[in-house]
Amino acid sequence: MQVAIAAHSGEYRGEHVKAVKEVMDSLTQCRPTVLLGGYWGLMKVAADEAISRGLRVVLILPIENEHIEAPKDAVVVRTGMEFRERSVVLVRSSDSVIALGGAAGTIMEVLLAYAMGKQTIVLKGTGFPTDRLELAFPDYVDDRRTSRIIYVTNPSEAGKLACASRGIQVEERG
Repeated sequence: MQVAIAAHSGEYRGEHVKAVKEVMDSLTQCRPTVLLGGYWGLMKVAADEAISRGLRVVLILPIENEHIEAPKDAVVVRTGMEFRERSVVLVRSSDSVIALGGAAGTIMEVLLAYAMGKQTIVLKGTGFPTDRLELAFPDYVDDRRTSRIIYVTNPSEAGKLACASRGIQVEERG
């Protein structure tokens, strides 16, 4: 099982670190491979916390940041693609996506996951722009209903839902 974590690439607060730790604690129940689109901002926290729990981490890096120094325990994929293209690889490679709060890039990854029919879990109450997603798309983005976007306030629940998605097969549509 592979779970993509979409998270803010910039500044974050202690409450965000706490949420990441709770998500990673709950993911240890099913021990997925954790996929991340980088090793900076909140994504770095997620990678370090996953590795500290013995979870396999794969960093799918955009060409602009392929030079970063990654942890020795992470698998690094240098895509040769810019940020948005890299997001397609990140989401396409996952079985489910957890959005831990972020801005345009995280929102785009949520919408990609929806379009690909991936189970998508969005953590609410982060203070990031992703908190507004539920106002625009309370369940589905459009009438295709490829997958329901699940909004949670409890970080542990996000991890548990991702673990429960194991084996769910969805059909990608248009």
